Amino acid sequence: MINKIRVNNFKSLKDIEIETTSLNLFAGLNGMGKSSLLQIILLLKQSLERGAPGLLLNGPIVNIGKGKDALYQFAKEEFIEFGLDFKDNSGYTMKFIYKPEANMLELADSNLSIYFVSDRDRFLHLHYLKADHIGPQDIYETHTGIISNNDLGDRGEYTVHFLHAFGYSRKVAKSLLHPSFKDPSLINQVNGWLTEISPGVRLNVIEVPHVDKVLLNYEFELAKGKTSAFKPSNVGFGISFVLPVITSLLIAGKGKTIIIENPESHIHPNGQAALGKLMALAAANGAQLFVETHSDHIINGVRVAVKEGLIDKQDVSIYFFDKVTTETEQYTEVAKIKIDKRGELSDYPKNFLDTWSHQLLKLI
Repeated sequence: MINKIRVNNFKSLKDIEIETTSLNLFAGLNGMGKSSLLQIILLLKQSLERGAPGLLLNGPIVNIGKGKDALYQFAKEEFIEFGLDFKDNSGYTMKFIYKPEANMLELADSNLSIYFVSDRDRFLHLHYLKADHIGPQDIYETHTGIISNNDLGDRGEYTVHFLHAFGYSRKVAKSLLHPSFKDPSLINQVNGWLTEISPGVRLNVIEVPHVDKVLLNYEFELAKGKTSAFKPSNVGFGISFVLPVITSLLIAGKGKTIIIENPESHIHPNGQAALGKLMALAAANGAQLFVETHSDHIINGVRVAVKEGLIDKQDVSIYFFDKVTTETEQYTEVAKIKIDKRGELSDYPKNFLDTWSHQLLKLI
């Protein structure tokens, strides 16, 4: 588990150091640097997976551009530095040589590259769901990575294949079970948590023989029986969109790290709050989560989970991102918001959980 992240001179992150826990929520207006901080971890994963001797700025996970796009615009010294500390007391600080037109930035200390590359396995267990999750499809692809690494794809594009392969054989941890669904099989628990998004929904996954494809359809429970099966495109975008999020949280075990961007997209507020609760349960079960969110309901769902004792307050970190503008520069500032055992927050900075009250005052 990552315990601390340090960064100097990367994009808008002039000089940032944050301590991380099991569940890390990043909040703030658009363009404040939340994604940039997550990109530090993703760039390291991308570089290690591709065997790069330095920081690979462009690849299948992240595309930054060239060195000049990665460097903090107002840097007094032209270098980029990342640091990570881990729960096992290991860690390293990586200083990269700045080259404005380079697609890869070399390590300033070549001796560190040996240790850096040897840390590859740690990042192989890190899974990423980017903001533009896959939407409803008529047919879904298969992927061998689901067998070797539980890989759902960075858009969740292999989730349906994963559910076909492991939906009935894989069991969900007891602490993650939906309260109304006692069968611990993954497919049953996915259905359970999907009912928080759309009541009564049930998914079916069907293999297309001989072409390595899978189909998905949805039914809805009636007082007696079920409706006919519906194609994903005919039941609303949100259900298919949230499917990879729910699945990734249910299969997240101890030592696994998940980065999720904007899990609340296309989801009703009730469902967003339920996702916050499920995130808290997954983190309490041993996974480490980094979640970028604009949702008050996600955050409040986590707060309620703390109050109900589903996760310890010490295992939740909420960081609010803002921009500081002076006469000569602009950079990201990150403030930690503490949470107590009742779910109360230590601070409510401007533009954090205040939109509802501001709009309500305008209506009075």
